[in-house]
Amino acid sequence: MKNYFAGLLKYIYNLEGKIAFYPTLFSLFGLAISFATYHAESLGISSYLFENIPQLVINRTDTALNILTTFIAGLISIMVFSFSMVMVLLNQASSNFSPRVLPGLISNKRHQKILGIYNATLLYCIFTLVQIEPNQEKYQLPGFSVLLAIGFMTICLAAFIYFIHSISQEIQVNNIILNIYIKAKNRIEKLIISEEKHSDSFVSTDQWNSYKTELTGYMQDVVLDLLLDFAKTNNCKFEVIAIKGNFVFKDEILFKSDTKLTEEQLKRVHSFFRFSNSQRIEENYVLAFKQITEIAVKSMSPAINDPGTALICIDYLTQLFSVRLNKKDQIVLCDKNDSLVKVNSVDFKALLYSVITPIRTYSKHDTIVVLKLFKLLEVLYKDAKSNYKTSIKEEVVTLYNDAKNSIENTTDLDKIETAYLQF
Repeated sequence: MKNYFAGLLKYIYNLEGKIAFYPTLFSLFGLAISFATYHAESLGISSYLFENIPQLVINRTDTALNILTTFIAGLISIMVFSFSMVMVLLNQASSNFSPRVLPGLISNKRHQKILGIYNATLLYCIFTLVQIEPNQEKYQLPGFSVLLAIGFMTICLAAFIYFIHSISQEIQVNNIILNIYIKAKNRIEKLIISEEKHSDSFVSTDQWNSYKTELTGYMQDVVLDLLLDFAKTNNCKFEVIAIKGNFVFKDEILFKSDTKLTEEQLKRVHSFFRFSNSQRIEENYVLAFKQITEIAVKSMSPAINDPGTALICIDYLTQLFSVRLNKKDQIVLCDKNDSLVKVNSVDFKALLYSVITPIRTYSKHDTIVVLKLFKLLEVLYKDAKSNYKTSIKEEVVTLYNDAKNSIENTTDLDKIETAYLQF
């Protein structure tokens, strides 16, 4: 039962990230309001308003019909314009920055809610229009429903103005990088807090039983609480070999166990692993490093030629790495004093290499970008643990050699030499 509810909560969490989630939710809400007002009309709410506040009630059939049909046509035009604008901006973001940033822009909850407001109002107006009969008397007209339609349309116009402002801000590279940075930073800090109760030691697993994956795709998540409960209940230990966020091929080793599992146990353990064809920064902070790195590399291409964006990316990468320094390279879950589950993750050395290498390769001829990379490594070197300093020093030497071989100006070389000697 616990496994079922954990899977259900995970499904709902993933569903919330879909672009159609909030529009569908708001649309159902709009339908519910239309039926509720239909019931209120049958109780005589419009006639009551006409007798007490006649200024607020539409009492002519043709006027009500014209208002609702105008609202419906206007909302469709607004939705088409908004959709076209989003497509143009997404194409621009994909061309200038990286295709990997598109899921983050598409899944923006504010824009989804605005689209939901449009859909809800459109459905409400359509169902209200159906209620009006050509020969109805003024006391029988759904004046209250039309009044609500006017109010909802006003909200739509305000939402449209906000949408124009928001989408123009979202597409700016500074805001794109900032949003990626904030999501990754929150995720890393959450992991650091959870690791405070974890152990650092674990027994050797060289002789353990290895079990392969039955699926192919990105390993999105492991339900660690359920895996730990299973280990305690069945008196066994696990090491998760596959790294979260990496693409796992079929028949690749997924995890190890110190005991041989039965078919039923193996099937249950496999259910704790979640695979997906997509990734989210909220679940895999490494994706943020990849996206910011891709934006930096793309900005240094001859087609874009925007070193300023690369410098901004390196600044945010410096801050992310500074937070990452406080995270462990592996997670060990314990029951009292006994370590039961070990989960491998991308270690600091591999992460640093995957970020520095592409930027260094495409920017080694640019003195300013090279000096900024030296600054990144200098900041990390000062705050790093002793076992991380060796990895940072290796990147410093590689960066220095590449820059020295690519830059010929003596003044620039002197500055690079000075930056190198800081280590």
